[in-house]
Amino acid sequence: MAARSASRRTASLTLLIAGGGTGGHLYPGIAVARELLRQLPDAEVSFVGTQRGLEARVVPAEGFELDLIRSAGLKGKAVTARLRGIALLVPSLFDAWRVLARRRPSVVVGVGGYSSGPVVLLAALRGVPTMVLEQNATPGLTNRLLARVVRAAAVSYESTLPYFGRRGFVSGNPVRAEFFRPADAPPRTGPPSSVLVLGGSQGARAINRAMPEAAAIVRREHPGVRIVHQTGQAGYEETRDAYARLGVDADVVPFLDPLADRMHEADLVVCRAGATTLAELAAAGRPAVLVPFPFATDDHQRRNAQVLVDAGAAAMIDERHLEPERLAATIVALLADPAALEAMGEAASRFARPDAATRIVDRIRELAA
Repeated sequence: MAARSASRRTASLTLLIAGGGTGGHLYPGIAVARELLRQLPDAEVSFVGTQRGLEARVVPAEGFELDLIRSAGLKGKAVTARLRGIALLVPSLFDAWRVLARRRPSVVVGVGGYSSGPVVLLAALRGVPTMVLEQNATPGLTNRLLARVVRAAAVSYESTLPYFGRRGFVSGNPVRAEFFRPADAPPRTGPPSSVLVLGGSQGARAINRAMPEAAAIVRREHPGVRIVHQTGQAGYEETRDAYARLGVDADVVPFLDPLADRMHEADLVVCRAGATTLAELAAAGRPAVLVPFPFATDDHQRRNAQVLVDAGAAAMIDERHLEPERLAATIVALLADPAALEAMGEAASRFARPDAATRIVDRIRELAA
């Protein structure tokens, strides 16, 4: 696929987007890249990431060029993984310098994830305007370290602004356009008939283990319900086999692409509570059963989920209590109450920020001017 950018000689603005690893970091960057090219078709946009990250597959499929650097995380890892991260610090800086020298960006945007750190840091030291996107209420380690050197920080929550001082501005979390439900979309008719199960781009072991047995229980109460389950690559075979052993017919896949279509089809979503997932739920106006990842930084997934629960947009189950029977009971009760599902979806849609990518691109253009 041809790169979705102009040649360097004709580009009005050259944007380099650094980071990724997971969909929660990468997809807001994709949304920003698309919006910049909508506003400035002659702009040049490229990405920087690692071979092991989700970006290695998604970015080329989106039609953007991807530069790879050697980088690994330092926090919350096993000792051997942390040692590898330390060993790659110097190579990551060398690789980042090489990319910056070749791309000569007008602006560098870090979307989070460890690979964004060296690129944004060196860009700032070279005098290139820099920005970070922070999707969560509590910034991750990389963005906290970069807070003092970037010129701007786009955040999703007012409560995040103190981490970035005057550099911060509230944009909302940018979501790809296809997640937003068209205003003229026909209303849902008939009983709820589809459950979408997501563990994020990397999967969720607890959800993968609980859902097959829960699905068997749900099917006894709602025989016609369709189950679509994104497992992540690591949990695919085990989860697929669990459904098969239980005699449950389900669409089990490692990764859903395009995810937006499946989300619009679903009557209920079972998922983690990462900020980008919740922004996509809000854009699509979908009710959810949320299972926050208990080891997220500062327990931010539980905090994210609680906001939607308090607004009547979702139910929440603590992972410590994620027995199949409890998960099934929650799903069965919601599927039996179409009015409640509709009300939850409407409540979720009130959190949507369709102008988030536009706000961020406007700031990028100001930085480049």
